[in-house]
Amino acid sequence: MTAAADLQNPLALTRTFLFVPADRPERYMRALGAGPGAVVIDLEDAIAPVNKVQARTALASAFATLAVADRSRILVRVNAFATQWHEEDRELVAQLSLQGLGGVVFPKAEDPANLIPMATAVGRDGVLIPLIESAKGLDAIDAIASAPQVLRLAFGHLDFQVDLGLSCDPDELELAAVRLMLVLATRRAALATPIDGVTVDWKDVDRIERDARRARRGGFGAKLCIHPTQVPIVQKSLGLTLDEVAWAKRVLEAAKGAAGGVVSLDGRMVDMPVVLHAQRLVALSKQGC
Repeated sequence: MTAAADLQNPLALTRTFLFVPADRPERYMRALGAGPGAVVIDLEDAIAPVNKVQARTALASAFATLAVADRSRILVRVNAFATQWHEEDRELVAQLSLQGLGGVVFPKAEDPANLIPMATAVGRDGVLIPLIESAKGLDAIDAIASAPQVLRLAFGHLDFQVDLGLSCDPDELELAAVRLMLVLATRRAALATPIDGVTVDWKDVDRIERDARRARRGGFGAKLCIHPTQVPIVQKSLGLTLDEVAWAKRVLEAAKGAAGGVVSLDGRMVDMPVVLHAQRLVALSKQGC
């Protein structure tokens, strides 16, 4: 199964991916209750090296207690391929996938060959979301996007800055070209819209809204979150407004009346690119996006 054939997976339309540490199973249900999005149980950055085994054990025990419907909303961020913990993480993923795990967030993706064993572990119904976090990963982005079971790409912009020695302003204009490369690779591979990185200041509501709106303007359809309070803000900011939907419907009505010809609406020309954009907005509104 290719990623392009799995766009009916609910995770293809999910707008929020909320991280929760694997060694805090008491937080799993809180994270699931934060909104309609996905939950990423983290075995990587959130877990100190001395606690990796304990975290893996906690996840294995707690996952079995979750409702079946909730399990499909969960992804596991495993440790990177080159680490000593990756193989055992993959073994756990294989076990959880038999119990309905949604998939895996694959950090520091740089070589598509490294994703293949994990694609086997998640099985036919599981998905992979590679994190692009380095220059090497960006260089291989088309091959990574085309790897088995890949549903969406995600941007680990903080690690990316470290890898390249960048020091970005809050508007992150320095990363605009990189984000565009994720969107282009997504389009070429016919994947679901990419996922933007976290906003680390989880108390700054205005910043979260700005970051989410920038993501949507730039072609991203989701965002990684680090706190439950971010979820409803991102969910709303990435969604369509009532005015946008109303405008799109008016465009389609005007185009229908013109019988395929060019028409003017609100002083603006409505030609085929505008009609196609309106059609896309109406389709997204029906999907709840």
